[in-house]
Amino acid sequence: MDGITEANFNSLERVIVEDLENGAYSRTICTRFPPEPNGHLHIGSAYAINMNYRIAQHFNGDFNLRFDDTNPLKEESEYVDSIIEDMNWLGYPPGDRIFYGSDYSNEIYDAAISLIKSGKAYVCGLSQEETREYRGTLTEPGKNSPYRERPVEENLELFLKMKNGDFQTGSMVLRAKIDMASPNMNIRDPILYRIIHASHYRMGSQWCIYPMYDFAHPLQDAIEGVTHSFCSIEFKDHRPLYEWVLAELNINQPPKQREFGRVNITGVVTSKRYLRELVTENVVDGWDDPRLPTISGLRRRGFTPGSIRNFINDIGFIRHQSIVDIAMLESTLRNELKTKANSAMAVLNPLKVTITNYPEDKTELVSIENNTENKELGHRDVLFSKELYIESEDFMEVPAKGFKRLSLHSEVRLKGAYFIKCNEVITDDATGEIVELRCTYDQKTKSGTGFTGRKVKGTIHWVSALNSETAEVHLFEKLFEDEDIVKDKEKTWEQKINPKSKTVLKNCRIESWMKNAKVEDRFQFLRHGYFFQDKHSTENKLIFNRIVPLKDSWTGKPGR
Repeated sequence: MDGITEANFNSLERVIVEDLENGAYSRTICTRFPPEPNGHLHIGSAYAINMNYRIAQHFNGDFNLRFDDTNPLKEESEYVDSIIEDMNWLGYPPGDRIFYGSDYSNEIYDAAISLIKSGKAYVCGLSQEETREYRGTLTEPGKNSPYRERPVEENLELFLKMKNGDFQTGSMVLRAKIDMASPNMNIRDPILYRIIHASHYRMGSQWCIYPMYDFAHPLQDAIEGVTHSFCSIEFKDHRPLYEWVLAELNINQPPKQREFGRVNITGVVTSKRYLRELVTENVVDGWDDPRLPTISGLRRRGFTPGSIRNFINDIGFIRHQSIVDIAMLESTLRNELKTKANSAMAVLNPLKVTITNYPEDKTELVSIENNTENKELGHRDVLFSKELYIESEDFMEVPAKGFKRLSLHSEVRLKGAYFIKCNEVITDDATGEIVELRCTYDQKTKSGTGFTGRKVKGTIHWVSALNSETAEVHLFEKLFEDEDIVKDKEKTWEQKINPKSKTVLKNCRIESWMKNAKVEDRFQFLRHGYFFQDKHSTENKLIFNRIVPLKDSWTGKPGR
């Protein structure tokens, strides 16, 4: 497996090696990824998937995608489909190893019965507020519930009534009987089952009691034959409960939970709760809004599966919590595309140029390289004509110091074509806005002819009015200027959002050949960055998303 050798094993891989050497398991090594189907995957999810998937591959083991669908209130089949689609697209296909925690409802229920019979679980009638009060604090031990010593038969009878729907939602829970004085809060008689009267997206109304994740997780792993349950670091304090459940139920060759560090990405918010709010409150354009760090959002924006996988592999194994700059992901994408993406001339803020001494009925083809980093991609012929468009920012009537593009009475080279000189500026009578430049060209200066008569300070890109299409271009910046603002309860989402997070340019001009480009193609718009066709693009309305600019959008530094 790429990147993993015996010489650079991380701590998770060493656990597997030791288990193989000691004969700890008589079954195939198996890892898993257990998402809740209540939202879309995000870049942090991809890190966890990658860790489990690649390790399973290296040890010729199995990798399970298991949906932790034990909460009917937020789970939907839409999210199941999106997670499977995202994993396939990323390059981590689960194949036929797709499982559902809800399929194990009977086995998990039987496990709860077993714990009750052994005196290790009891039905508790404390309210939520009372449960918090009895639980204690980080510095003070908890108190035993007054229901903790119910007789086994009474607990069995009450738990059966819970299952049969005799009690209201939240009125009773099943709790493990462990240690209310433990310094680990997760061991203070944790809840194993709760009552939820709601229809489940797969099971309908078959059940009205549902196991908590900490109870279901080890049992689901054991049922599926998982050997190593690799979780992010926040689950480390939950490991004693994971092991307690397996030990109390006498699970043979129990799976092992171990942890890796959690990756936080600067400039983005990966909290599923916040992402869901942004989507449900229509602050963003769905789960696949290109500004979101969801896999579907990154995909729609134009990131490639390879760039995301390389980004994750570059991060490598981390033990604790780590902060990674989102610019690293952008840089990875640039490195992938710089020798693969065809260049294109796109004018985002068009300014008309008329070449007054160019014949009315004449057009010609000029040759433009497709990729300056990769000569093997060759050249393309671009139509040159009397009327052109250039970027508005490439002209200053009175040039500022250091300005090296076109100005009144000065010359500039049009990429792949001729020198032009601006002789006249046409403005709108009402607004004073510059609407047209009237220029002349020097036919002796055509690119490729070896002309050396004089030099100009700059070269600018352009498109022909006769051979260009109108397009809509979307430019993106950080969704939040400051990640901490997300937690500000005094501000609305509209107040938190960076007003420059999405800029829509509606009257851009692009080379005509791009109208027939493949949907999955990615382009380098000269000077503007890398672009990708949006999923809402049509033959009559071309829409392109900027994936990344040519420079680091967070720091302004050149991309690595």
